[in-house]
Amino acid sequence: MNDSASQRRHLVELLTRDGVLTSPRLRDAVEAVPRELFLHPGVFLDEGGVWRPITPDGTSPSGWLEIAYRYDTLTTQLDGHLTAEQVREPVRGVPTSSSTMPSTVVGMIEHLDVEAGGRVLEIGTGTGYSAALMCHLLGADNVTTVEVDPGVAARADAALETLGFSAWTVTGDGLLGYPSNAPYDRVIATCAVRRIPYTWVRQTRSGGIVLATLGSWPYGTGLARVVVGDDDGAEGRIIGRSSFMQARAQAVVPVAGDLSARTAYADSVREAKVPPACLDDWMPAFLAQLAAPGAQLVRATRSDGTRLLFLFDQERESFAQFTPRDGGWQVRQGGPTALWDTVEEALLAWQAAGRPDIDAVRLRITARTHTYWIAGSSSLRWEHRLV
Repeated sequence: MNDSASQRRHLVELLTRDGVLTSPRLRDAVEAVPRELFLHPGVFLDEGGVWRPITPDGTSPSGWLEIAYRYDTLTTQLDGHLTAEQVREPVRGVPTSSSTMPSTVVGMIEHLDVEAGGRVLEIGTGTGYSAALMCHLLGADNVTTVEVDPGVAARADAALETLGFSAWTVTGDGLLGYPSNAPYDRVIATCAVRRIPYTWVRQTRSGGIVLATLGSWPYGTGLARVVVGDDDGAEGRIIGRSSFMQARAQAVVPVAGDLSARTAYADSVREAKVPPACLDDWMPAFLAQLAAPGAQLVRATRSDGTRLLFLFDQERESFAQFTPRDGGWQVRQGGPTALWDTVEEALLAWQAAGRPDIDAVRLRITARTHTYWIAGSSSLRWEHRLV
Protein backbone atom coordinates (compact mmCIF):
# COMPACT_ATOMS: atom_id res chain seq x y z
CA MET A 1 0.00 0.00 0.00
CA ASN A 2 1.40 3.39 -0.99
CA ASP A 3 2.30 5.42 2.11
CA SER A 4 -0.22 8.21 2.70
CA ALA A 5 1.61 9.95 5.56
CA SER A 6 2.04 13.18 3.61
CA GLN A 7 -1.65 13.22 2.63
CA ARG A 8 -2.66 12.68 6.25
CA ARG A 9 -0.44 15.52 7.41
CA HIS A 10 -1.97 17.76 4.74
CA LEU A 11 -5.46 16.75 5.89
CA VAL A 12 -4.52 17.75 9.44
CA GLU A 13 -3.32 21.12 8.12
CA LEU A 14 -6.63 21.72 6.30
CA LEU A 15 -8.73 20.74 9.31
CA THR A 16 -6.63 22.94 11.60
CA ARG A 17 -6.78 25.85 9.17
CA ASP A 18 -10.57 25.64 9.08
CA GLY A 19 -10.82 25.60 12.87
CA VAL A 20 -12.30 22.10 12.89
CA LEU A 21 -9.41 20.26 14.50
CA THR A 22 -8.26 21.64 17.86
CA SER A 23 -7.51 18.64 20.10
CA PRO A 24 -3.88 17.43 20.04
CA ARG A 25 -5.01 13.85 20.73
CA LEU A 26 -7.46 13.90 17.84
CA ARG A 27 -4.77 15.45 15.64
CA ASP A 28 -2.61 12.41 16.37
CA ALA A 29 -5.51 10.14 15.39
CA VAL A 30 -6.06 11.88 12.03
CA GLU A 31 -2.34 11.66 11.29
CA ALA A 32 -2.26 7.96 12.19
CA VAL A 33 -5.41 6.56 10.52
CA PRO A 34 -5.22 6.02 6.72
CA ARG A 35 -8.54 7.03 5.19
CA GLU A 36 -7.84 5.04 2.01
CA LEU A 37 -7.95 1.77 3.97
CA PHE A 38 -11.64 2.43 4.65
CA LEU A 39 -12.62 3.01 1.02
CA HIS A 40 -12.29 -0.54 -0.28
CA PRO A 41 -13.48 -1.90 -2.64
CA GLY A 42 -13.83 1.58 -4.17
CA VAL A 43 -15.87 4.75 -4.49
CA PHE A 44 -18.32 6.42 -6.86
CA LEU A 45 -17.62 9.93 -8.13
CA ASP A 46 -20.56 12.14 -9.05
CA GLU A 47 -20.49 13.16 -12.70
CA GLY A 48 -23.67 15.15 -13.12
CA GLY A 49 -26.41 12.61 -12.54
CA VAL A 50 -24.34 9.45 -12.99
CA TRP A 51 -21.76 7.84 -10.73
CA ARG A 52 -18.35 6.80 -12.05
CA PRO A 53 -16.83 3.79 -10.25
CA ILE A 54 -13.23 4.14 -9.06
CA THR A 55 -11.27 1.26 -7.54
CA PRO A 56 -7.71 1.14 -6.21
CA ASP A 57 -6.86 -1.68 -8.62
CA GLY A 58 -7.97 0.40 -11.59
CA THR A 59 -6.18 3.57 -10.50
CA SER A 60 -2.54 4.49 -10.04
CA PRO A 61 -1.40 4.56 -6.38
CA SER A 62 -0.96 8.33 -6.48
CA GLY A 63 -4.32 8.80 -8.21
CA TRP A 64 -6.08 6.65 -5.63
CA LEU A 65 -4.57 8.62 -2.75
CA GLU A 66 -5.55 11.89 -4.43
CA ILE A 67 -9.17 10.69 -4.46
CA ALA A 68 -9.03 9.18 -0.97
CA TYR A 69 -7.90 12.48 0.59
CA ARG A 70 -10.30 14.78 -1.17
CA TYR A 71 -11.82 17.19 1.29
CA ASP A 72 -15.22 15.80 0.44
CA THR A 73 -17.73 13.02 1.07
CA LEU A 74 -16.97 9.90 -0.98
CA THR A 75 -19.87 7.62 -1.91
CA THR A 76 -19.10 3.93 -1.35
CA GLN A 77 -22.46 2.25 -2.04
CA LEU A 78 -25.51 2.87 -4.24
CA ASP A 79 -29.06 1.60 -3.83
CA GLY A 80 -28.25 -0.44 -0.74
CA HIS A 81 -26.09 -3.03 -2.52
CA LEU A 82 -23.95 -1.76 -5.40
CA THR A 83 -20.22 -1.22 -4.83
CA ALA A 84 -17.64 0.14 -7.22
CA GLU A 85 -15.91 -3.12 -8.13
CA GLN A 86 -19.19 -4.54 -9.47
CA VAL A 87 -19.46 -2.15 -12.44
CA ARG A 88 -17.12 -0.70 -15.04
CA GLU A 89 -19.17 2.12 -16.55
CA PRO A 90 -20.94 5.10 -14.93
CA VAL A 91 -24.30 4.16 -13.41
CA ARG A 92 -27.31 5.87 -11.93
CA GLY A 93 -28.35 5.29 -8.36
CA VAL A 94 -29.01 6.70 -4.90
CA PRO A 95 -26.11 6.85 -2.39
CA THR A 96 -26.72 4.60 0.62
CA SER A 97 -23.28 4.54 2.26
CA SER A 98 -20.31 6.87 2.19
CA SER A 99 -17.12 8.09 3.79
CA THR A 100 -18.33 11.41 5.14
CA MET A 101 -16.42 14.64 4.56
CA PRO A 102 -13.45 14.66 6.97
CA SER A 103 -14.35 18.08 8.37
CA THR A 104 -17.77 16.73 9.39
CA VAL A 105 -16.37 13.53 10.92
CA VAL A 106 -13.63 15.29 12.88
CA GLY A 107 -15.89 18.19 13.87
CA MET A 108 -18.45 15.80 15.37
CA ILE A 109 -15.80 13.95 17.36
CA GLU A 110 -14.54 17.30 18.66
CA HIS A 111 -18.10 18.16 19.75
CA LEU A 112 -18.27 14.88 21.71
CA ASP A 113 -15.68 16.29 24.11
CA VAL A 114 -14.87 12.77 25.25
CA GLU A 115 -12.05 12.09 27.69
CA ALA A 116 -9.51 9.28 27.47
CA GLY A 117 -11.14 6.03 28.55
CA GLY A 118 -14.63 7.29 27.74
CA ARG A 119 -17.07 4.74 26.31
CA VAL A 120 -18.69 5.67 23.00
CA LEU A 121 -21.59 4.19 21.04
CA GLU A 122 -21.53 5.04 17.34
CA ILE A 123 -24.70 4.65 15.28
CA GLY A 124 -23.85 4.01 11.62
CA THR A 125 -20.42 2.45 11.21
CA GLY A 126 -20.29 3.16 7.47
CA THR A 127 -16.75 2.69 6.20
CA GLY A 128 -15.38 2.53 9.75
CA TYR A 129 -13.13 5.59 9.41
CA SER A 130 -14.76 7.56 12.23
CA ALA A 131 -14.74 4.45 14.44
CA ALA A 132 -11.01 4.09 13.75
CA LEU A 133 -10.35 7.67 14.81
CA MET A 134 -12.22 7.04 18.06
CA CYS A 135 -10.42 3.74 18.62
CA HIS A 136 -7.10 5.56 18.33
CA LEU A 137 -8.41 8.26 20.66
CA LEU A 138 -10.05 6.09 23.33
CA GLY A 139 -8.90 2.51 22.87
CA ALA A 140 -10.77 -0.03 20.75
CA ASP A 141 -12.47 -1.72 23.70
CA ASN A 142 -14.22 1.56 24.52
CA VAL A 143 -15.83 1.92 21.07
CA THR A 144 -19.07 0.17 20.11
CA THR A 145 -20.28 0.81 16.57
CA VAL A 146 -23.54 -0.42 15.04
CA GLU A 147 -24.24 -0.80 11.31
CA VAL A 148 -27.51 -2.01 9.79
CA ASP A 149 -26.01 -3.25 6.49
CA PRO A 150 -24.16 -6.59 6.94
CA GLY A 151 -21.88 -6.07 3.92
CA VAL A 152 -20.93 -2.54 4.99
CA ALA A 153 -20.33 -3.74 8.56
CA ALA A 154 -18.10 -6.60 7.40
CA ARG A 155 -15.92 -4.32 5.27
CA ALA A 156 -15.59 -1.80 8.10
CA ASP A 157 -14.70 -4.51 10.62
CA ALA A 158 -12.03 -5.92 8.29
CA ALA A 159 -10.46 -2.49 7.86
CA LEU A 160 -10.50 -1.86 11.61
CA GLU A 161 -8.88 -5.23 12.29
CA THR A 162 -6.17 -4.44 9.71
CA LEU A 163 -5.14 -1.54 11.95
CA GLY A 164 -5.34 -3.73 15.05
CA PHE A 165 -8.58 -2.17 16.32
CA SER A 166 -10.84 -4.91 17.71
CA ALA A 167 -13.78 -2.61 18.36
CA TRP A 168 -17.27 -3.84 19.22
CA THR A 169 -18.59 -3.92 15.63
CA VAL A 170 -22.26 -4.87 15.70
CA THR A 171 -24.63 -5.56 12.81
CA GLY A 172 -28.14 -4.44 13.68
CA ASP A 173 -30.62 -1.58 13.91
CA GLY A 174 -28.72 1.35 15.41
CA LEU A 175 -31.98 2.99 16.50
CA LEU A 176 -32.05 0.35 19.24
CA GLY A 177 -28.51 1.19 20.33
CA TYR A 178 -26.55 -1.66 21.91
CA PRO A 179 -27.67 -2.16 25.52
CA SER A 180 -25.16 -4.97 26.20
CA ASN A 181 -22.30 -2.45 26.52
CA ALA A 182 -24.29 0.34 28.17
CA PRO A 183 -24.03 2.75 29.84
CA TYR A 184 -22.05 4.94 27.46
CA ASP A 185 -20.41 8.29 28.08
CA ARG A 186 -21.20 9.44 24.55
CA VAL A 187 -23.51 8.45 21.68
CA ILE A 188 -22.74 9.72 18.18
CA ALA A 189 -24.90 9.11 15.10
CA THR A 190 -23.44 9.30 11.59
CA CYS A 191 -26.89 9.13 10.02
CA ALA A 192 -29.87 11.48 10.22
CA VAL A 193 -32.86 10.60 12.39
CA ARG A 194 -36.34 12.10 12.58
CA ARG A 195 -35.91 12.33 16.34
CA ILE A 196 -33.36 11.07 18.83
CA PRO A 197 -34.51 7.60 19.96
CA TYR A 198 -35.16 7.46 23.68
CA THR A 199 -33.23 4.18 23.73
CA TRP A 200 -30.04 6.21 23.17
CA VAL A 201 -30.87 8.40 26.17
CA ARG A 202 -31.55 5.31 28.31
CA GLN A 203 -28.17 3.84 27.34
CA THR A 204 -26.22 7.01 28.21
CA ARG A 205 -25.02 7.74 31.75
CA SER A 206 -26.13 10.89 33.56
CA GLY A 207 -24.00 13.77 32.32
CA GLY A 208 -23.27 11.95 29.06
CA ILE A 209 -23.81 13.46 25.62
CA VAL A 210 -25.86 12.35 22.61
CA LEU A 211 -24.92 13.92 19.26
CA ALA A 212 -27.12 13.36 16.21
CA THR A 213 -28.44 15.02 13.06
CA LEU A 214 -32.20 15.70 13.20
CA GLY A 215 -34.53 15.88 10.22
CA SER A 216 -35.88 13.79 7.36
CA TRP A 217 -35.33 16.11 4.39
CA PRO A 218 -32.07 15.95 2.40
CA TYR A 219 -31.29 19.45 3.71
CA GLY A 220 -32.66 21.70 6.44
CA THR A 221 -31.33 19.36 9.11
CA GLY A 222 -29.57 20.27 12.35
CA LEU A 223 -26.90 18.74 14.57
CA ALA A 224 -28.36 18.24 18.04
CA ARG A 225 -26.19 17.96 21.15
CA VAL A 226 -28.06 16.98 24.30
CA VAL A 227 -26.86 16.19 27.80
CA VAL A 228 -28.55 13.37 29.69
CA GLY A 229 -29.86 14.37 33.12
CA ASP A 230 -30.64 12.60 36.37
CA ASP A 231 -34.37 12.65 35.56
CA ASP A 232 -34.12 10.15 32.66
CA GLY A 233 -34.45 13.01 30.15
CA ALA A 234 -31.96 14.95 28.04
CA GLU A 235 -31.72 18.60 27.10
CA GLY A 236 -29.56 20.65 24.75
CA ARG A 237 -29.67 22.56 21.52
CA ILE A 238 -29.00 22.47 17.81
CA ILE A 239 -25.35 23.45 17.43
CA GLY A 240 -25.28 23.91 13.66
CA ARG A 241 -26.27 22.67 10.25
CA SER A 242 -25.55 19.06 9.41
CA SER A 243 -26.39 16.68 6.60
CA PHE A 244 -26.30 12.87 6.65
CA MET A 245 -28.05 10.00 4.92
CA GLN A 246 -31.23 8.96 6.68
CA ALA A 247 -31.17 6.01 9.05
CA ARG A 248 -32.52 3.17 6.92
CA ALA A 249 -35.20 2.21 9.43
CA GLN A 250 -36.54 5.77 9.14
CA ALA A 251 -35.97 6.30 5.42
CA VAL A 252 -38.76 8.35 3.87
CA VAL A 253 -40.85 6.57 1.24
CA PRO A 254 -41.00 8.96 -1.75
CA VAL A 255 -44.41 10.22 -2.76
CA ALA A 256 -45.40 8.29 -5.89
CA GLY A 257 -48.40 7.92 -8.13
CA ASP A 258 -50.78 10.44 -9.64
CA LEU A 259 -50.19 13.78 -7.88
CA SER A 260 -53.35 15.23 -9.40
CA ALA A 261 -55.38 12.44 -7.79
CA ARG A 262 -53.69 13.07 -4.45
CA THR A 263 -54.64 16.75 -4.62
CA ALA A 264 -58.07 16.43 -6.26
CA TYR A 265 -60.12 17.53 -3.26
CA ALA A 266 -59.12 20.79 -1.61
CA ASP A 267 -60.75 22.03 1.55
CA SER A 268 -59.39 25.56 1.14
CA VAL A 269 -57.79 27.78 -1.50
CA ARG A 270 -55.99 31.05 -0.70
CA GLU A 271 -52.94 33.17 -1.34
CA ALA A 272 -49.85 32.16 0.60
CA LYS A 273 -48.67 34.77 3.11
CA VAL A 274 -45.13 33.40 2.89
CA PRO A 275 -43.67 32.23 -0.44
CA PRO A 276 -43.18 28.45 -0.25
CA ALA A 277 -40.01 28.86 -2.29
CA CYS A 278 -38.36 29.90 0.99
CA LEU A 279 -38.32 26.20 1.87
CA ASP A 280 -35.29 25.98 -0.41
CA ASP A 281 -33.42 27.78 2.41
CA TRP A 282 -31.97 25.77 5.29
CA MET A 283 -33.59 27.37 8.34
CA PRO A 284 -37.13 27.62 6.91
CA ALA A 285 -36.83 23.97 5.85
CA PHE A 286 -35.78 23.00 9.38
CA LEU A 287 -38.70 24.95 10.88
CA ALA A 288 -41.12 23.27 8.47
CA GLN A 289 -39.99 19.87 9.75
CA LEU A 290 -40.53 20.97 13.35
CA ALA A 291 -43.98 22.33 12.60
CA ALA A 292 -45.09 19.42 10.36
CA PRO A 293 -42.75 16.50 11.12
CA GLY A 294 -44.48 14.08 8.74
CA ALA A 295 -44.42 16.38 5.72
CA GLN A 296 -42.41 15.90 2.53
CA LEU A 297 -41.60 18.65 0.03
CA VAL A 298 -42.21 17.55 -3.57
CA ARG A 299 -41.40 19.44 -6.76
CA ALA A 300 -43.05 18.83 -10.12
CA THR A 301 -43.54 20.50 -13.51
CA ARG A 302 -46.68 20.59 -15.64
CA SER A 303 -46.52 19.77 -19.32
CA ASP A 304 -46.69 23.51 -20.06
CA GLY A 305 -43.61 24.13 -17.92
CA THR A 306 -45.45 25.56 -14.91
CA ARG A 307 -43.53 24.94 -11.69
CA LEU A 308 -45.44 23.21 -8.91
CA LEU A 309 -44.60 22.63 -5.28
CA PHE A 310 -46.35 20.31 -2.83
CA LEU A 311 -46.25 19.35 0.81
CA PHE A 312 -47.56 15.86 1.50
CA ASP A 313 -48.13 14.09 4.80
CA GLN A 314 -48.96 10.60 3.60
CA GLU A 315 -49.75 9.20 7.03
CA ARG A 316 -52.29 11.96 7.69
CA GLU A 317 -53.55 11.97 4.09
CA SER A 318 -53.03 15.72 3.91
CA PHE A 319 -51.53 17.97 1.26
CA ALA A 320 -50.74 21.54 0.32
CA GLN A 321 -50.31 22.40 -3.37
CA PHE A 322 -48.62 25.63 -4.45
CA THR A 323 -48.99 27.30 -7.83
CA PRO A 324 -47.37 30.59 -8.95
CA ARG A 325 -50.03 33.25 -9.58
CA ASP A 326 -49.77 37.01 -10.22
CA GLY A 327 -46.33 37.30 -8.68
CA GLY A 328 -47.30 35.28 -5.61
CA TRP A 329 -48.34 31.76 -4.77
CA GLN A 330 -51.76 30.16 -4.48
CA VAL A 331 -52.07 27.35 -1.95
CA ARG A 332 -54.69 24.58 -2.06
CA GLN A 333 -54.96 22.46 1.08
CA GLY A 334 -56.79 19.24 1.77
CA GLY A 335 -57.03 16.51 4.38
CA PRO A 336 -57.41 16.46 8.17
CA THR A 337 -54.32 18.65 8.70
CA ALA A 338 -53.90 22.09 7.11
CA LEU A 339 -50.18 21.60 6.47
CA TRP A 340 -49.34 25.03 5.13
CA ASP A 341 -51.30 26.83 7.87
CA THR A 342 -49.10 25.04 10.42
CA VAL A 343 -45.81 25.68 8.60
CA GLU A 344 -46.69 29.25 7.64
CA GLU A 345 -47.52 30.14 11.24
CA ALA A 346 -44.05 28.97 12.28
CA LEU A 347 -42.36 30.90 9.46
CA LEU A 348 -44.22 34.12 10.29
CA ALA A 349 -43.33 33.81 13.98
CA TRP A 350 -39.70 33.17 13.03
CA GLN A 351 -39.64 36.28 10.83
CA ALA A 352 -41.19 38.35 13.63
CA ALA A 353 -38.50 37.08 16.01
CA GLY A 354 -35.77 38.43 13.75
CA ARG A 355 -35.00 35.23 11.78
CA PRO A 356 -32.76 33.51 14.36
CA ASP A 357 -30.43 30.87 12.96
CA ILE A 358 -30.63 27.15 13.61
CA ASP A 359 -28.35 27.28 16.66
CA ALA A 360 -31.08 29.17 18.54
CA VAL A 361 -33.23 26.02 18.65
CA ARG A 362 -33.27 24.15 21.96
CA LEU A 363 -34.76 20.73 22.65
CA ARG A 364 -35.73 18.47 25.52
CA ILE A 365 -36.29 14.72 25.27
CA THR A 366 -38.34 12.58 27.62
CA ALA A 367 -39.80 9.10 27.29
CA ARG A 368 -43.09 10.61 26.09
CA THR A 369 -42.28 13.87 24.31
CA HIS A 370 -39.73 15.75 22.25
CA THR A 371 -40.02 19.49 22.76
CA TYR A 372 -38.29 22.12 20.60
CA TRP A 373 -38.30 25.87 21.17
CA ILE A 374 -36.66 29.18 20.39
CA ALA A 375 -36.46 31.45 23.42
CA GLY A 376 -38.42 34.70 23.34
CA SER A 377 -41.43 33.57 21.31
CA SER A 378 -44.26 31.41 22.60
CA SER A 379 -45.21 30.69 18.97
CA LEU A 380 -41.83 29.08 18.32
CA ARG A 381 -42.44 26.01 20.42
CA TRP A 382 -43.34 22.52 19.23
CA GLU A 383 -44.13 19.44 21.28
CA HIS A 384 -44.05 16.08 19.51
CA ARG A 385 -45.80 13.44 21.61
CA LEU A 386 -44.60 9.86 21.21
CA VAL A 387 -47.59 8.18 22.85
